[in-house]
Amino acid sequence: QVQVVESGGGLVQAGGSLRLSCAASGFTLENYAIGWFRQAPGKERERVSCFNSGDGDNANYLNSVKGRFTISRDNANNTVYLQMNSLKPEDTAVYYCVADGPWSTCHYSDRLWEYWGQGTQVTVSS
Repeated sequence: QVQVVESGGGLVQAGGSLRLSCAASGFTLENYAIGWFRQAPGKERERVSCFNSGDGDNANYLNSVKGRFTISRDNANNTVYLQMNSLKPEDTAVYYCVADGPWSTCHYSDRLWEYWGQGTQVTVSS
């Protein structure tokens, strides 16, 4: 059974950092597209960052987080991370780990991702 479970959210002041983790089970991480979406109150979900399956270290990023967020993965431990630095109040959202595959791509649309975690709240205070 494919599962992704997020952890690591919390409350942080603007300019601070958080690292989100996504523990994947039931599949081989490198064979799936995997990444992060977020949804702020009253807004649509948006893709934050993701890897295509089998794409090494090439990652896609939302323009507003480029240079501040870094996605990484540990294939041996089937875990994906999102390091978030220089956080801003507008980064406040529920962050979701997503996966799709096997042998899939980093979909822009949330409707095309098959597996979703339960979400973790990130709140950035000003």
